[in-house]
Amino acid sequence: MNILIVDDSLVSRSILAEMLRDAGYANIMQAGSMEELFTMVCAEDDPSCSLVDLVLLDIHLPGKDGIEGCRELKQLEQFRDVPVIMVSGLEQLENLEPAFAAGAIDYLTKPPNRVELKVRVSSALKLKGEMDRRKARERELLEMTARLEEANRTLQRLSSRDGLTGLANRHAGNDFLSREWLRAIREWQEFSVIMVDIDFFKPYNDSHGHLEGDECLKKVAGALQAGMHRPADLLVRYGGEEFMALLPGTGIEGALIVAIAMKEQVAALELPHGSSSASSTVTVSIGIASSRPVENMPVERLIAEADRALYRAKEEGRNRICVSEEEEAPPGS
Repeated sequence: MNILIVDDSLVSRSILAEMLRDAGYANIMQAGSMEELFTMVCAEDDPSCSLVDLVLLDIHLPGKDGIEGCRELKQLEQFRDVPVIMVSGLEQLENLEPAFAAGAIDYLTKPPNRVELKVRVSSALKLKGEMDRRKARERELLEMTARLEEANRTLQRLSSRDGLTGLANRHAGNDFLSREWLRAIREWQEFSVIMVDIDFFKPYNDSHGHLEGDECLKKVAGALQAGMHRPADLLVRYGGEEFMALLPGTGIEGALIVAIAMKEQVAALELPHGSSSASSTVTVSIGIASSRPVENMPVERLIAEADRALYRAKEEGRNRICVSEEEEAPPGS
């Protein structure tokens, strides 16, 4: 343990240091004034600050006295938990109350009694050790809490993401859809759903193998995502080779622009597909539905409309975009 003695009297410092050594304390530093102390260890980033475990501070010092010095010392982060014992002559005991208010925890009178010095120093150092252990436990707890929070965030990301494509999975898509659908009802905003299906994907898997099929899914997912530009929109892997884009605050015209961009991005991949009757490369069929929802209108209706539009795109030869033919539901329906 490291003890710092601050006293303007060399004799007093020497007596205290000798008594402390006799009591078994070897690491003792000395300063003749607060100015000298701050010269030694005042810098807040000075590693020697953290090496001090106890300060024995004379209450009467030239220049800055011990009370003011204690107050300034306690303002330094490195000394905030370092116990300070004030050393005072009998005639100065009336100054102890402001000394304790400044941050001191105990006092000694001059000349010090060896037994009293040993007991008070031992008590103060035990307090310092307990405070250090408490801070260490707090740091460990904060670190553990941070690790747990990061693990929870990772689990949350994993639970809401499709493992192959990295897109939102169907569960996350349903949560997003429910939340944004209610917002659209409250604010009477348009909402669009785009359903996308990779054309003839099963024959692609059969002819190229499942590994290439997985690569195709990842590349198509990236291309579809590239066709979407608003952070408020969400692309979901809906299942197998089917994807769903959710566009809150977007009407049919805006959704059609997004769908065209998605289709073009997939075409630009130029992934060979010898088993497709729609094209020599991988293509997608797209269905779009849009609505301005009202109270009690189920979101499933909009998804069903988009799905029917997608089915029609497939029936009409694939590699195309179809828009729902159904009218927007009237209020109160």
